[in-house]
Amino acid sequence: MQFRAVIKQTEGWWIGWLIDLPGVNAQEKTREALIASLKIGAKEMLETDIPFEPGFSMEKLEVPEPDWASA
Repeated sequence: MQFRAVIKQTEGWWIGWLIDLPGVNAQEKTREALIASLKIGAKEMLETDIPFEPGFSMEKLEVPEPDWASA
């Protein structure tokens, strides 16, 4: 699986978040540590058991990639 990450360095820290998985974000001293933390956060979020109430369903949506993604 691939997810889009926004990352930047500011005031001695690397910060980042995954656009495709809201809530997965991290702050680390190195870029490499940030990437590792984002991967761990994504894995943990995807493994979280989410209880659903009657009447709710989970759907997978196929969304075409935006034009800028293939550039």
